[in-house]
Amino acid sequence: MLSMWLDDVQTFAEPESLTVFQKSLPLEWIETVLKTTDKASVRRRKLPAELVVWLIVGMGLYRDRSINDVVSKLDLVLTDELGESIAPSAIPQARARLGKEPLAELFHLTAAHWIEQEDNEDTWHGLQLFAVDGTCFRTPDSPEVAEHFGYIKHRKDRHTEYPMLRLCALMSLRSRLIHDVAFGPCAKGEITHTKSINVPKQSLTLFDRCYLSAELMVNWQRAHADSHWLTPIKSNTRFKIIEEYSDGDCLIEMNVSAHARKQDPSLPETWQVRMVTYREPKGQIKGFITSLLDSEIYSKNDLLHVYWERWEIENGYGEIKSHQLENSMILRSQTVAGIYQELWGILIAYNLVRVEISQIAKEAKVPPLRISFTMALRYIQDELLWCAIAKPGTIPTKLKAMRAKVKKFVLPKKRKRPKPRTVRVSKTSYTIQSKHA
Repeated sequence: MLSMWLDDVQTFAEPESLTVFQKSLPLEWIETVLKTTDKASVRRRKLPAELVVWLIVGMGLYRDRSINDVVSKLDLVLTDELGESIAPSAIPQARARLGKEPLAELFHLTAAHWIEQEDNEDTWHGLQLFAVDGTCFRTPDSPEVAEHFGYIKHRKDRHTEYPMLRLCALMSLRSRLIHDVAFGPCAKGEITHTKSINVPKQSLTLFDRCYLSAELMVNWQRAHADSHWLTPIKSNTRFKIIEEYSDGDCLIEMNVSAHARKQDPSLPETWQVRMVTYREPKGQIKGFITSLLDSEIYSKNDLLHVYWERWEIENGYGEIKSHQLENSMILRSQTVAGIYQELWGILIAYNLVRVEISQIAKEAKVPPLRISFTMALRYIQDELLWCAIAKPGTIPTKLKAMRAKVKKFVLPKKRKRPKPRTVRVSKTSYTIQSKHA
């Protein structure tokens, strides 16, 4: 049983020999969030709250297995003296008792610790690099779920076939760890979701051009004076040049719209930012505006080059959807609360894999992005299944051997992209029949 292993392994091994499964997600953290959210099991159950938390994380790691199979393979059930286990119907009941709050608390607790642990050293001009971007997940098309999450409308008479959940994440670009996240109904826009994300100190956050908003950017830096941002400039942006630092590098002033000031009366009438531009535009991107005003510390060339690291958040979403969820189109939970709970588990499981990758990268003396996510995920899945039936005393040695194997899958250095990134639009020539028509 996984929870017993987490306790017993401390008796059989020194802390230095333990891997991320014990050091990064100890049972004490799970017990803490259960007490904080008042979800701890009061009476002895065959599937107590502590094991249900691990079940939700296991669902995020084993997309190809049914929920009942995850319970069975990870040995997450307490049995009585006669060896009797639980009925399959008890699993959704246990999930309903747990709710989504403990998983949300556990995500924020672990994310704060893991970012502090893994990302302090790899910085850009002393600032941690982050990116914010959004994505969507399909949900089951039941009346309850559809009413809560809603559909994305393509036009007045057509919308997506399934209800959509919109998610915005703040991701560390040097480790792809997710620092914070906000998600909910698709009617709520990405900028609105982003406003509720926790702003990290001593950081530079890279935004896509659709996030250019005076309300968001001004308040982003208001949270911490050293929390900076950078985003591409739009072609229709109107500004007045205040001071020129060099060719293509200047301080500009822009008006804050009346709509933005209506939403937040504390906003000033104008705001000043630094603008840097390319001599030759990179595709549709002509340049950027940023809160980094000091041209001596942050040179024009550094600013023009750093933005392209933003693409790592797209790769991170690809790892979640394509590899971790194995291209599954729809989330598996059938209720609104279950969907929130499931997605928190997916995010915790993703960060758990990325922390292990960071540890492997340190031993291999390469950046975390040089370690194959797919191979690390497969080995972690295999070893967790093995740990569920192994003797606790042999687990540290086995997991140490696992890391040695994963080192063999260090990816080659990325080649320089020969052409600018472009979006390839793929349209079918066949008529699509909508079930909502």
